[in-house]
Amino acid sequence: MNFTKRYRVKPGSKVKLKERDPDDSAGFKKKDREEIEALVRKNIQRLDELQYLLYAENKRSLLMVLQAMDAAGKDGTIRHVMTGVNPQGCTVTSFKKPSDEELDHDFLWRIHKAVPNKGDIGIFNRSHYEDVLVVRVHEIVPEEVWAERYEQINRFEKLLADNNVVIAKFFLHIGKDEQLRRFQDRLQDKNKHWKISPYDFAERKYWNEYQKAYEDALSKCSTAHAPWYVIPANKKWFRDLAVSQILVETLESLDMRFPEPKFDISKIKVE
Repeated sequence: MNFTKRYRVKPGSKVKLKERDPDDSAGFKKKDREEIEALVRKNIQRLDELQYLLYAENKRSLLMVLQAMDAAGKDGTIRHVMTGVNPQGCTVTSFKKPSDEELDHDFLWRIHKAVPNKGDIGIFNRSHYEDVLVVRVHEIVPEEVWAERYEQINRFEKLLADNNVVIAKFFLHIGKDEQLRRFQDRLQDKNKHWKISPYDFAERKYWNEYQKAYEDALSKCSTAHAPWYVIPANKKWFRDLAVSQILVETLESLDMRFPEPKFDISKIKVE
């Protein structure tokens, strides 16, 4: 099964999240758990091999963008899917409320600084899309400001792609009932109390507004060079399978090669 094709937002298409089932699992069932876990382990091993090749080739980088409603599993996806990669070549950047210094620059300034070097993998846990999401929902800036940002983001991502940054953007699509269940689980488990706050419940009041904002971002900013993938995230085990498989498919499509040595190997003598 080609997960890339199944979950990719076709450029120019209009996304309706109500038409996308967050419980979808591409025919896999929970009873297939051993098979699924084996597939994820296989993907994790393959990502390790592909990261090594990415580093050795040193021609491009991979930027993985994660966006989602609260409790959809951004942290869990990073923890489970990227567990096998070499931490020396992988960085995670979380974009929260901008600092005073960041507010003194354009909204993409802090993003550009965090783009991975050639040969590396960069993961954005939230990203520049916050500036057409929370900023829009809470009316932090006027509509005429955030409405211009879709095209600014597209031009920015085209610049990155033209400079050999491979971009894969994942929206982890969770249902409202499943989000509430996870919030309740955090309240009941003292080891998860640190993960919950009154703010999380307050934000649920804006669920519909966030869904509309996400639909616009997904529709306006999924391009050939920076595609969005809508990943069903109600089932954590399937979320991990889908994301890991798409990353493997993305990196394998690059047809990377180890560089040729810069000297004659046959003339090296081991004494």
